[in-house]
Amino acid sequence: MKTIYIIGAIVILIYISYRTYRFATLDNGLAHKIENGAVILDVRTEKEYNMGHIDGSINISLGTINERYIELDKSKTYITTCSHGLRSVKVENILKDKGFKNVFNGGAWSDLEKIVIKLKDN
Repeated sequence: MKTIYIIGAIVILIYISYRTYRFATLDNGLAHKIENGAVILDVRTEKEYNMGHIDGSINISLGTINERYIELDKSKTYITTCSHGLRSVKVENILKDKGFKNVFNGGAWSDLEKIVIKLKDN
């Protein structure tokens, strides 16, 4: 039984460390990009987006990006975001393959929202 508690504690510690590292490294210039007009592109489904999103973000899901990317302006800077950061990486790569030069992964929308709120508070 003691072994289960130790393993559980290690898993929790690893998860907390990962989330701390992820949040600390997420802001790799994203705040500056947002201040300079970057568009936040939420790539979750419409249902997920409607349950909560960053104010001012636009929603084009990973499932529709291959058809809807033409709605985006290649001259703008985009920061992709989703629930955990996996779909946003995929969309970042898809857009780059389609000729977009300024696309950056913003990771989880809840983490990116903290950056946006911090900018508004300053």
